[in-house]
Amino acid sequence: MDVTTLYSIGELSRRTGLSVRTIRFYSDSGVVAPTTRSPAGYRLYDLDALLRLELLRTLRELGMDLATIQRVLDSELSVADVAAAHADAMDVQIRVLQLRRSVLRVVAKRGSSPEETKLMHRLTQLSGEERRRLIDDFIDGTFGTMDADPAAVAMVRAATPDLPDDPSGEQVAAWVELAELVGDEDFRARMRRTAGHQAAGCSLDIESVAGEELMEFTRQRAAEAMELGIDPRSDRVAPVIDDLVRRFSEVFARTPDTEFRDWMAQQFEEAHDPRVDRYWRLVWIVNGWQVVPNLIPVYPWLIQALRNDRDA
Repeated sequence: MDVTTLYSIGELSRRTGLSVRTIRFYSDSGVVAPTTRSPAGYRLYDLDALLRLELLRTLRELGMDLATIQRVLDSELSVADVAAAHADAMDVQIRVLQLRRSVLRVVAKRGSSPEETKLMHRLTQLSGEERRRLIDDFIDGTFGTMDADPAAVAMVRAATPDLPDDPSGEQVAAWVELAELVGDEDFRARMRRTAGHQAAGCSLDIESVAGEELMEFTRQRAAEAMELGIDPRSDRVAPVIDDLVRRFSEVFARTPDTEFRDWMAQQFEEAHDPRVDRYWRLVWIVNGWQVVPNLIPVYPWLIQALRNDRDA
């Protein structure tokens, strides 16, 4: 054998950038065995060993385990197959890291307590399949009756929330709130009652009778009051609500008293339940959908303002 084609451990170290100690470890492990030994007993390696070490180093830097690399070097596995499998595994790791980063940003921004931090971590750690099962259980538990409105069920399923692989802090916070909401029995009852009306796309009796002109006026007045920062529980709301109640009482031929206000609030709440509206808003956020300008914030304010006298 031509000794000029053989390399000492020191020479391999210089050529590969691996330490002598590391090469000796790989040699003792049988991953890259010495070709022969010098008369003095020192290990010598040929060009094939040098190439194996260079490939080994590359695969290790890519994060592959030594056992898998051994199989590649022994031609039991192709580099392409191993690379594909490893890339898939890294995709999973990247998604986990991205999710953890989003949770940490939410915790930092909100100054979350240890309990809230643990809750967010637990809920976001669910796999995509587990998150879908959580929503499926909610839908089945809410509408799993013989008299459930098929249109309502279809509407809710069509808007299944799906947390993306790299969610924003807002999406993480929305998903955590959504996960807590769907497990609440009171909310499920509200959703069951409201979804049928929403799926049907029909107007409430109060809205139909009042007419579009009065309803538009009502929405505008409520929106203006909200923009001015008028608390629906404060005395400042009285002029706005008194005027609206008077207009509605004329249409319905009712006395504009507390009983009528309570009736109005109940009518609006049937199709504009604040918690149900909140569910849909959270779904939009989690799915990254553009939030279409809507009047959802107006009705909770209006309902609370109508009940202001009764709650006083």
